[in-house]
Amino acid sequence: MFGIERLPKRQRQHKLSGAIEDNPFITDEELMRLFQVSIQTVRLDRLELGIPELRERIKLMAELSYDQVRSLPLHEVIGEVIDLQLDKSGISIFEIKEEHVFSRTQIARGHHIFSQANSMAVALINDQIALTAAADIRFVRSVKLGEKCVAKAYVRSITKGKAKVEVITYVGDEVVFQGNFIIYHSTKDRLEGGEPDADSD
Repeated sequence: MFGIERLPKRQRQHKLSGAIEDNPFITDEELMRLFQVSIQTVRLDRLELGIPELRERIKLMAELSYDQVRSLPLHEVIGEVIDLQLDKSGISIFEIKEEHVFSRTQIARGHHIFSQANSMAVALINDQIALTAAADIRFVRSVKLGEKCVAKAYVRSITKGKAKVEVITYVGDEVVFQGNFIIYHSTKDRLEGGEPDADSD
């Protein structure tokens, strides 16, 4: 694609660093294909730039976000929360493994996809008590074993006692699930908020 194997090393590393910054979920194999270089070149460049491997990047992002979650204990959040702005927006990532699929079809059981989105909607609320009151959901396509679900959640409105949260789940660039949740939280004074104009990219 880019043919950057012929670029000077510094320039190649600059492009590689930019690609990881744009998409923290990108794997070494995807970088290898994107830039048409060997996997060893990708790993050496990453090491020299001080950029950790994918699993470590996700772990670091998750640790930063978990400190903020107020409404759920950590073990009740389905997937890894890698970005969280309370009462605004958040992102979680959930890899479909053997225990999440039907054995015959290798297709994920729907309740796992729903649980990731639902727990993300609840985790966004800056309150110790937050419960799902209603959900309008749509499964857009089946998710298969080994795929990574990235759930992006947005608080569309929030008032005293109630919040509306939209969650869109992607595999790559493809939408696989959409949900609109109404979350009840403890009735304390708060200003109206949310991100009504946030887009879903």
